Amino acid sequence: MGLISEVLLLPFAPVRGSGWVIGQVVKEAERIYYDPAAVRAELSRLEEQLEAGEITEEEFDRMEDELLDRLEIASRRSAGTDGTTR
Repeated sequence: MGLISEVLLLPFAPVRGSGWVIGQVVKEAERIYYDPAAVRAELSRLEEQLEAGEITEEEFDRMEDELLDRLEIASRRSAGTDGTTR
């Protein structure tokens, strides 16, 4: 039955392939987005912007909270406790 189902599903191969590619792109984007080194670098730039007067204290607090949340998620992912099945 495996061969028959493969032949019948052959017209959908491009869709399955596209789905796989999209999944790989999403995984890589998440890896970059939650990379602890990148988040720390963004925190450093954010602090420089605050010291240079480019952003207000409120903007700094809001953006810092977002970055710290990303850092926390990254640490949970590396520990394997993020609740996802990968």
